[in-house]
Amino acid sequence: MNSHKEKISLLSEMIAFAVIDGELHDREYDFLLLISEELEIDKEIFLELFNKRNEHIIIKDEFNRIIHFYRLALLMHCDGVLHKREKIAIHEMGITMGLNPFAMNRILKLMEESPSQVLAPEKIICAFQEQHN
Repeated sequence: MNSHKEKISLLSEMIAFAVIDGELHDREYDFLLLISEELEIDKEIFLELFNKRNEHIIIKDEFNRIIHFYRLALLMHCDGVLHKREKIAIHEMGITMGLNPFAMNRILKLMEESPSQVLAPEKIICAFQEQHN
């Protein structure tokens, strides 16, 4: 992730995704705050993102799109409840990002089967690389 504007766009999209089920759970908020710190976004700016929609910037590099998809998937699981709207939205977002639907489904299935919903980076990359062959 290169620019500050791209990081804001990514975080804004994640916030919109977090409230797609109609509420923001404490665990989702904590996860978003953690991501904002990782992206080096000031807390004041982070809080402002809950009140406004930012311009969406398309992530150019596939590796960063995969990372973003995985973060969204983690966010989807962090409240312990999988809503139908979240499942539909994450697929739509992945398609919009140009990610392979079979790889996305594989990642989501592996996460559902995992007790912690966390996957090793190698598994994530492998799922997407399998679809290139």
